Amino acid sequence: MLYGRQPEEAALDALLAAAREGRGGALVLRGEAGIGKSALLEHLAETANTPAHAVLRVNGCEAERDLVGAGLLQLLWPLQDLVAQLPAPQAEALRTVLGGNAAPADRYTTGLALLTLLARLAESGPVVCLVDDAQWLDQNSADALLFAARRLAAEPVALVFAARDDGFDARGLTELVLPRLDRRSAAQLLDTYRLSAPRRTQVLEAADGNPLALLEFGRNDRGSGPCGGQRVTDRVLASFRDTIAELPADVRLLLLTAAADSSRDLASVLAAVDALGGDGPQALEAAERAGLLHVDGARAAFRHPLVRAAAYQGAASVQRTRVHRELAGRAADADVRAHHLALAALGPDAAVAAEVARAADRARDRAAPAIACDLYQRAAALSTTLADRGRMLRRAAAAAVAAGDLSLAAALAGQADPLTTTGPERAALAEVRAAVEFERGDQAAAARLLVAGAPEAEPGPSASMLRTAATYAWFSGDADSVRACAGLLPGDRIVEGMSRLVDGDHRAGLAALAAAVAEGGPGMRPVYAAALLGDDRRAEELVTAEVARRRRAGLVGGLPEALQMLARLRVVQGRHRDAEASVAEARAVAEDCGMPQRIGRLDVALARIAAIEGDAERCRAVAAGTVDGGIAVACLLGLLDLGLGRYEEALARLESAWTRPGHYMTALVAATGDLVEAAVRLGAPERARLPYERLASWAEASGQPWARAVALRCEAQLTGREDAFTGAELLHAEGGRPFESARTLLAYGEWLRRARRQTEARARLHGALEVFERLRATPWADRTRAELRAAGDSAAPAVPTAQALADRLTPQELQVVRLAAEGRSSREVAALLFLSPRTVEHHLYRAYPKLGIHSRTELARLNLD
Repeated sequence: MLYGRQPEEAALDALLAAAREGRGGALVLRGEAGIGKSALLEHLAETANTPAHAVLRVNGCEAERDLVGAGLLQLLWPLQDLVAQLPAPQAEALRTVLGGNAAPADRYTTGLALLTLLARLAESGPVVCLVDDAQWLDQNSADALLFAARRLAAEPVALVFAARDDGFDARGLTELVLPRLDRRSAAQLLDTYRLSAPRRTQVLEAADGNPLALLEFGRNDRGSGPCGGQRVTDRVLASFRDTIAELPADVRLLLLTAAADSSRDLASVLAAVDALGGDGPQALEAAERAGLLHVDGARAAFRHPLVRAAAYQGAASVQRTRVHRELAGRAADADVRAHHLALAALGPDAAVAAEVARAADRARDRAAPAIACDLYQRAAALSTTLADRGRMLRRAAAAAVAAGDLSLAAALAGQADPLTTTGPERAALAEVRAAVEFERGDQAAAARLLVAGAPEAEPGPSASMLRTAATYAWFSGDADSVRACAGLLPGDRIVEGMSRLVDGDHRAGLAALAAAVAEGGPGMRPVYAAALLGDDRRAEELVTAEVARRRRAGLVGGLPEALQMLARLRVVQGRHRDAEASVAEARAVAEDCGMPQRIGRLDVALARIAAIEGDAERCRAVAAGTVDGGIAVACLLGLLDLGLGRYEEALARLESAWTRPGHYMTALVAATGDLVEAAVRLGAPERARLPYERLASWAEASGQPWARAVALRCEAQLTGREDAFTGAELLHAEGGRPFESARTLLAYGEWLRRARRQTEARARLHGALEVFERLRATPWADRTRAELRAAGDSAAPAVPTAQALADRLTPQELQVVRLAAEGRSSREVAALLFLSPRTVEHHLYRAYPKLGIHSRTELARLNLD
């Protein structure tokens, strides 16, 4: 029976009831050691212990924090038969945890695979997954479990974590912080013991509402005296330590060995105790009688984690060394052996350092960067030469970057710097430092570090560093670094194209980029080349294929980058709701994968939508949160001001952007039309002459219809020539960038109305209004309506039906509906969107009424494009 935990019991019962009704959920029980978290998990396990439920257990173990997948292994072991039913990349990821040789594509594939596995298991009935001592999970197990927990929606799965106050970051999940027991509940719990009144009062005061302290102090006299400012849990720990110290040497040796062992295998522990001169079976019996250990089949478990801590911390260091050395000799697993050897080492040891480094390499290759970082640091401490120590620190820094800990990465790189003397190592360290600067948002600094370090690297890594540096330099406006990359990397068409463009040679630069796009190749480089070229159609084809490839391969961590580019392209194509859906998915993945900088970069697409819609508050808020500010943000705010009729502010922003070193940036080229319009409306066309000439040169060289059309519109606004307007109108008819097309129609309609050609003006203005309304470009639509009224026509077209329907859906519903409309099954859609099939069905169930349909057959006939 639990005392004083009625609210927490009710919360757990509600979570289980929801799972029984088909609604998944997750909860974190948070509190100090001994506060009763494990007891609440047992309550839920007992409540769910029926044939209709599947109850899964995971127990974090401090000795296993640096063993990749140790926590997940407990959960997966009884479910191995289900693993084969998962999509291939997911099955491979879980087989790796179960002991296979293949490495997962990235560390988030395991979380996706776990979600799918739980969903499959839940098809037979509700699933309850209980994770105790979550603060001691290895990082990969914690990442996978949290990834799954955040995506439980329509699956009958209840996932509950119990964790201490720190050491387990469960952002996004509901948490219950367990308070100390009130006096009445504490007294009821203490009724377990028959204590005198004075002793009872003494224990109640000393335990201060901590259930474990109440039971431990009530059992014996230790720890219940004056606290002297000591925390309750520290006094409980000291009590356990004193109890263990009074036991015979063989029992203390058994407890120490069990505490140091990470396998939890009873036979292994007993054999190690015997090898160290103790009597394992007899010691085990004594430990059980003392209530410190209990045996569950082939495993021995401590009564409480504080007992384990007391057994290990209370032992002499020489004893701990002996035990770890013995366990290392018995370990069949190389990672376990390295773990024990590191703890047994009394000082620098080259052989042990090498074993620990190999374990770190394996953790890195299995996409466990946090664990790899810890192991590399251990290897550094054990290294016998300064060069080896520097190399291990550099690898630790790289792993810290991959784990998202930029402060630690910078500190480790700083420690490695004076120890790094060879060229290739200095180049590798420059890569790490550049990665830190990039993630902090300083692309220019990252580019300079890469350019400086690349000449010392081997040819392959050097080329990769320079390609990355050129990209960073381009987007940060560092023309010198772009040129330097081109000089050091001859023959790379994309870098050559960037260099030519920064020197104003548009024809040669865009020709090089076009050749790179034609050559194609894996990854995002061809996508970026097409985007720099302004070829929206080809860029979308390439990035759509890349998104699909990453989905099929389960490359969860690589999705946000590709989805960011897809969102940007969808914005310029006028598909704002699709862009928002891409950003929403990318943001969810980035949040789950610990990519805060990527989240900031995603917001650029949303800020442009807000600028077009005239939502000043949202535009400024989103722009302020972007990681890569500067020119891009100035262009977005300039567009916002232009739409709202604040021409002086718009022109000032855009002119300031043009004076910055990165005036050749793609964002600024696209914003030249905004600058020209602001200047013309202010009656200062001369202020737009130079930007217009550069745009015209770039547009002609690119051959892109939308670019040539915008250039002609600018020419028409600057000169008043009608043939420029008609030429722009014809080019826009070839498709692409509807917002720019509508602006051309609006500008031409205004010109025609002023020329008193009202009928022709109304035709253009109606066309512009239809697009502006579809894009929800409120200030532009208002301006167009005003022109229509001045032209003698106030009629306004209705919003297209398909667009109105799509607007009713949430971003995720829109994604699910689009994929389902292509004829994909719920399982196929789930695999592509990293959801469960039940969640897909849930979204379809909610979307059908909004769309006015009832089935997939009707959905397939519905045009939402």
